[in-house]
Amino acid sequence: MATMRHLRRVVTATPSLKSANYGTAVQTNPAEPPGPNMKTDCPGPESLKLLKELDAIQNTGAAQFFVDYDRSQGNYIVDADGNVLLDLYTQIASLPLGYNHPSLAKAMSRPENLSAFINRPALSVFPPKDWPQKLQTALLAVSPPGLNQVQTMSCGACSIEHAQKACFITYNSRLRGGKSITEEELQTALMNKEPGCPPQTVMSFKNAFHGRTMGALALTHTKPIHKLDLPQPDWPIADFPQLKYPLDEFTRENREEEDRCLAQVKDLIEKYQKQGKPPVAIAVEPVQSEGGDNHASAYFFQELQNITNENSMGLLIDEVQTGCGISGRMWAHEHWNLREPPDIVTFAKKMMTGGFYCSDKFRPKEAYRIFNTWVGDPSKVVLLQEVVNTIKQQGLLGNAEQVGNYVTKGLEDVQKMYPGLLKNARGLGTLIAIDFKDPASRDQALQRLRKKGINVGSSGIQTIRLRPTLVFEKKHAHIFLEIFESVVKDMQK
Repeated sequence: MATMRHLRRVVTATPSLKSANYGTAVQTNPAEPPGPNMKTDCPGPESLKLLKELDAIQNTGAAQFFVDYDRSQGNYIVDADGNVLLDLYTQIASLPLGYNHPSLAKAMSRPENLSAFINRPALSVFPPKDWPQKLQTALLAVSPPGLNQVQTMSCGACSIEHAQKACFITYNSRLRGGKSITEEELQTALMNKEPGCPPQTVMSFKNAFHGRTMGALALTHTKPIHKLDLPQPDWPIADFPQLKYPLDEFTRENREEEDRCLAQVKDLIEKYQKQGKPPVAIAVEPVQSEGGDNHASAYFFQELQNITNENSMGLLIDEVQTGCGISGRMWAHEHWNLREPPDIVTFAKKMMTGGFYCSDKFRPKEAYRIFNTWVGDPSKVVLLQEVVNTIKQQGLLGNAEQVGNYVTKGLEDVQKMYPGLLKNARGLGTLIAIDFKDPASRDQALQRLRKKGINVGSSGIQTIRLRPTLVFEKKHAHIFLEIFESVVKDMQK
């Protein structure tokens, strides 16, 4: 694992008790297939037929193939034509325990959980009587160290939306210095005018992805189609470090790159402050996922926190894709050894529900400020309870670290064999990626992998990203690596 040794040295930290490795062995889903089994092309005839039906009533441009979720098990996804694929993309990184995990099936069948699946309450107004207990055992049991406030939401994008609101509310509450909200602020807010709606901003980074709703889009800078035709605010956008690999061969160059980006962050803060549009927070992903699986060192994130503290800004860590154990820690930012907890950490995907954790000072004082009808779904928290228990009982954080190391080392070995085609193998736990020489080669590899029964994702311009389950084992990794090497070998002919 030559390419990631330096990064792992830099980002070591003592994990919290909540992130300790429990248990001893992964228990494989007994219904899981023994391996990939392709009967047709993918998409096959049945998927193409269903695609035509669906296209008559909605846009299907993003649909890849139809899935038989009843037959999908563990780490294997089965399509409508009966093709069995080893899935290392897992619904865009959102399945913690794979398909149809027995513990989740049991949770669905327990009589005491039935009400949570039948009734969906307006949680902020009419929460169920067991809601505090569920939040304690599911969400606060694995909260980032130092954060004891949690707010559920329905998805990752709305988690970012409301986390930004918490940043703005907290910033302006500090500016008021304890004074009451004025009538002028209340009335001008209704008309989108100052002082009720101040011209403040949130800083983000190039190649960041934080969601597709309007507020989240202001922080998203990956694919132009996400933002085309939509009015967007003039908010500061800084460069995210573009590190050179192998990391341990470019220590000086990478530190210079990170320092350059940090200097730009400071310059942009000063620039927007002078314009009367001060940034209230910096939003950042631990690993820029859709933007190309871009990493930075612990030093970079520690310095970001210093900058936010110096400017009375919030540090918003978007862990929608990187949270829930995939990095080998419950939260990827735990690798950074920050001097103090971040202000807000958003979550979704593998956490089964959306939402955010925050420090006490980012909790709004008034009701209805962080609010919508549902603000989450108790049935998803029921499932999360089972996920948390399984992570602890089966040592799935340790499994993610060990299997991730194994896969990354395997990709590095293939990369050495085909240096003209592959580069920049990298990983943090099972947040794994590798670059191809160009976009066409990456896309060709994706197609060939799928033909051989491997489902993976893409990111950035020429990157393949892996986002397997927490129950992904070395036996699955071996299947993937063997097929991946055969695909790359064929592409070299």
